[in-house]
Amino acid sequence: MTLRTRLLVLVSALVVLAGVGTASVLHASARADRRDHAVPGGPRIATGQVALSARGRMIFRNMAWGPHRDELTSVPASDPSGPRTASKVKCLRFYAAGGTGVCLQSLHGPVQDTYRAVILDSRLRVTARYDVPGIPSRARVSPSGRYAAWTAFVGGDSYAGTNFSTRAAVVDTRTGRLTPSLEAFRVVKDGRTYHAADANFWGVTFAADDRTFYATLATHGSTYLVRGDLRARTLTTVHPNVECPSLSPDGTRVAYKKRVKGLPKDAPWHLYVLNLRTLRETPLAEPRSVDDQAVWRDDHTLVYALPGDYGADLYTVPSDGTGKARRISTAAVSPAYVNRSTG
Repeated sequence: MTLRTRLLVLVSALVVLAGVGTASVLHASARADRRDHAVPGGPRIATGQVALSARGRMIFRNMAWGPHRDELTSVPASDPSGPRTASKVKCLRFYAAGGTGVCLQSLHGPVQDTYRAVILDSRLRVTARYDVPGIPSRARVSPSGRYAAWTAFVGGDSYAGTNFSTRAAVVDTRTGRLTPSLEAFRVVKDGRTYHAADANFWGVTFAADDRTFYATLATHGSTYLVRGDLRARTLTTVHPNVECPSLSPDGTRVAYKKRVKGLPKDAPWHLYVLNLRTLRETPLAEPRSVDDQAVWRDDHTLVYALPGDYGADLYTVPSDGTGKARRISTAAVSPAYVNRSTG
């Protein structure tokens, strides 16, 4: 066999092997697209339709490793650990109400990541985009879907210490009018207008009237629950030592994390519920420190995230201080119970 013949045989063999390899990859990819994805020991996940108008669904950011990590994923609210339907929409933080969603996303750049908030309609189509000036932290939508809010770290990356700065924004999803920071609102503390260069705001939660909201104010080493008025553009202090408030569906109570003396500096919080009429505090039956803005599943039950093997798991606990905490879903964070009125 001549050298030329040998070269032709070698080239032909390489072409055949390349074709077989390409066909194998395409075949495997097609099979992967058709079947449910499940990491061993993790939840079963399949691509499908996810809608914010579906009844009886919980939607959250999927944390399980695999092709659907970080995607918005839906499960029956009655079976939160069941098979998941993935949407292909990726979010770092998410919330939805009234057929409207807010999704905080990371955009990978050549030098550093940037962040944005996108407003989603009931079919998860983007209706608006807004730049976010830091690392996304919290997200909420008003019960009607009219307003959305988000919080970002613009200095530091943890609520545990004191060396951080946040920016909380509110947008009218109908008009597109954006308030980039709650620092534009007038603060009323102890009956007087209050000014402080170190004021930080985070953790917005909305009432059903599309006017009232609650948030956290931090200033001079202390935190406060503040009641906001979107029309008057005011923030009035209500109660001390409140972080990441979450208003109950009936509008009478706020769930929040409270700093408790004696707990470690990197895990200083305990979950409480505050009665807004009496200002009576009720500690909840979750013994671990919770760094999350809890979600009300209904008027009697709270859902929140704690660290897990995939990054975070979801837990639930009664809102009246009884019972005990239990895990309801692994590899999940930022839950929202859609097509029902909660803020």
